[in-house]
Amino acid sequence: MRRLLTLGVLAAAFSALALAESWSGTLIDSACAQSQKTAACTPTDSTTSYALRTSAGQTYKLDSQGNTKAAEALKTRADRSKEPNSMATAKNTPVSATVNGTMEGTDTIKVDSVSIQ
Repeated sequence: MRRLLTLGVLAAAFSALALAESWSGTLIDSACAQSQKTAACTPTDSTTSYALRTSAGQTYKLDSQGNTKAAEALKTRADRSKEPNSMATAKNTPVSATVNGTMEGTDTIKVDSVSIQ
């Protein structure tokens, strides 16, 4: 019985991982994008909510954990070592990112990981 339960739990965990998807695009400031409706919403040090704009023009918000992971990824990205006190090396420089997770609803990604290119 215990073995059957263990196998069931493992099967459920692996099936959840199999449903994970990956999106690539430009990381943007979600609040800016909603209020200004422009493409130039590069994240800054004060950004608290992020979204991913894909090359197909779709915009997906990140969940609360995704916002935290995106902020951390931006803080630790490689090009900040040249200019550690600025969010981007140049103002309005697009931030390319890949987000892994699962879709919640129609416009929100439940984020597993964020990597900045």
